[in-house]
Amino acid sequence: MPEPEAIRLQKYLSEQGVCSRRKAETLIEEGVVTINGITAKLGDKVVSGKDIVKVEGQRVTAKAHRQWVILMNKPKGVICSHGDPHHSRTIYDLLPPELAKEKLICCGRLDKESEGMLILTNDGELAQRITHPSGGVVKRYRIKVSRPFDTSLIPKMIKGIHREGDFLQAKKIIVAPMGPDKDRRLEVHLGQGRKREIRRLFESFGYFVDKLERFQMGGLQMKRTPRGSVREIPKRELDFLFSK
Repeated sequence: MPEPEAIRLQKYLSEQGVCSRRKAETLIEEGVVTINGITAKLGDKVVSGKDIVKVEGQRVTAKAHRQWVILMNKPKGVICSHGDPHHSRTIYDLLPPELAKEKLICCGRLDKESEGMLILTNDGELAQRITHPSGGVVKRYRIKVSRPFDTSLIPKMIKGIHREGDFLQAKKIIVAPMGPDKDRRLEVHLGQGRKREIRRLFESFGYFVDKLERFQMGGLQMKRTPRGSVREIPKRELDFLFSK
C-alpha cells in the first residue's frame, strides 16, 4: 500500500480543522508549530498519520472527520470567540453537544452588539474561501443609524476611506423604501470583512449604528433559523454561498 502523500503544513492544519490556511501560516511564522519536535517553517510538508504535529504544544490528531457547515442566527450579547474572561457567553455556548466538541471556525465574525447570520465549519479550506475577498462572497446587512441618513454620502462610502490603517468600503448601500424610520434604515453590502467595518465606516461620517443584523452571505439567506439557534447547511444550500 502506498504511503500517504506529503502535503504542505498549512494545508494539513486547515484540513484538520485547526484554523484557516492563512491563520496557519501566521502560526508557523510565530514559531508555535512543530513537526516531530522541530520548529516548523513555511514550506514544510507533513505526512498525515506519520509525522507528529503540535500547535502551541498541543498535538494535532490526524483523523478522517466529517465536514460540518453550520448556520447560526447569533443573538446580541454573545461574542464570536472560544472564550474571554470578560464575557460570560460565546457563540460556542449555543452549540448542541455533538457540535461543541468540534473545532469549528467562525467564518466572518460579528461583534457583541450585532446579530444575525454566522457560518461555522471545521473545514479550513472552506473557511478561507468564505472569508477571503477572492472568494467573492458578499455579506448583506440591515442596519439602523442614529439619525436621518444623508444619501449624498453613499458614493463616498462606496469609494472607501482609510482609517486606523484599514481601508473601509461598502460595496452597495440601499435606503429603506418605506416603513417607520425609513431614512435611518439601510441595507449595506460588504465584499470584505474588516473588524467592525460598518460601524467604523459610518462613524467616520458622523453616524452611529444603533442596530446591525447580517441576513445573507453570497446567495445563501438566513431562513428557518430562529434567533439563538443553529442548523446544518446541506450541500444543495452550500452552493448558494458562492452564487452571485
